[in-house]
Amino acid sequence: MMDLSFILNELGEDRDNYYNAVSPPIMQTSNFTFNTIAEMRNAMAGEFDNNLYSRGQNPTLTILRKKLAALDGAEDALLFSSGIAAISVPLLTLLTSGDHIIAIENPYSWTAKLFSDFLPKFGITTTFINGCDFNNFEKAVQSQTRLIYLESPNSYSYEIQDIKRVADLAHRKGIITMIDNSYSTPIFQLPIAMGIDLVAQSATKYIGGHSDVVAGVLTGSKAIIKKIFENEFMNLGPAISPNSAWLLLRGLRTLPLRLQRSFESTKKIIEWLNHHPAVEEVIWPFNVGFPQFELAQKQMLGCGGLFSFILKDSSFAKIELFCDRLAHISIAVSWGGYESLILPVIASITNQQYNLQNKQHQLIRMYIGLEDPDYLIKDMQQAFEQWSNYGAPEN
Repeated sequence: MMDLSFILNELGEDRDNYYNAVSPPIMQTSNFTFNTIAEMRNAMAGEFDNNLYSRGQNPTLTILRKKLAALDGAEDALLFSSGIAAISVPLLTLLTSGDHIIAIENPYSWTAKLFSDFLPKFGITTTFINGCDFNNFEKAVQSQTRLIYLESPNSYSYEIQDIKRVADLAHRKGIITMIDNSYSTPIFQLPIAMGIDLVAQSATKYIGGHSDVVAGVLTGSKAIIKKIFENEFMNLGPAISPNSAWLLLRGLRTLPLRLQRSFESTKKIIEWLNHHPAVEEVIWPFNVGFPQFELAQKQMLGCGGLFSFILKDSSFAKIELFCDRLAHISIAVSWGGYESLILPVIASITNQQYNLQNKQHQLIRMYIGLEDPDYLIKDMQQAFEQWSNYGAPEN
């Protein structure tokens, strides 16, 4: 494995080609010219390794590809215009009518729609399982199973799968494995080293880190990545712009520092929440009370700033009140940027749909960014005070 500092600061950066500039230029071009027809013919015959048209490859993207592949310990990488594109396009390449997928239950919402609504149009079926129990993977395998899909941890209730054990099972059965590693990034988890074939990430999150770019990345063997590129990727055109690639390069420079800052702040905030009288439960893989704490410690090198908690009085109105009263923690989707965010499940349902007996409905997801943790605790404390006074008679 290459040294992390070398990957982030030097790999792929041939500064002699651009005036020894410290930061690589943005090759903001759609097209590339050639000195001869023979050169052009060569590029057209192997666009995966040549710059012909920026819907395929581009020098700015190539620098980023090399870094992201090396971070994952993969042979190659492919960049996409969103995280869900980095999941959807590869499946369209690798699967065909009659194939079967095993997927963990409660994945990212658009991934769930991909499996439940989109892929069945092409005759591809999915069995959703509780991935916390390894035996469920063995039981779900069919003769037509071609892919096992993991998301460990997932991004709301943080269920974890035994990655190496699942990868070993898949290899014995000749099944491809794929994981969404957005939660951990290669800084905190290395699925390829555990035997996973393909690793997808929403680069919008920690890799970008500044909440100003939407992108996805897929890493794996050169053979699989090239197959995806030469087929559905080039046909569907989900490429990112050179400017977006440059923003991701900028984000990579500080990725370890930002992740560690978020991790350390989250530990302090969760310790506070664990002892707060208004909080019923805090759900975070590195929280000692987490059901899969030992597995998290075994296969994760650290834990990001995304967690969920449940209030003791989890009525629809009081969840909404608490979130609305936060002054400095913003209400928004996504995570992984510099800013702290909150997103309750009730944001996606109505009061009439809310079921107090459904634990998933009670979840409040929070992301801890780069602010001082005491600043965030103070904001939550004042929101809790207003929450506790809700419905109390006035003096």
